[in-house]
Amino acid sequence: MKKEKQIDKFREAAKELECDESEAAFDAKLKKLSKPEKKEAEAE
Repeated sequence: MKKEKQIDKFREAAKELECDESEAAFDAKLKKLSKPEKKEAEAE
């Protein structure tokens, strides 16, 4: 039995989780996480 390398295990886990490597997908998720905070002066 061939010993599986760590990178191969990582790639298999990423496939199972349906990870998307595209830059557009990354940017969309990043925007969801990092919404700019409103300044108190603008809120008043």
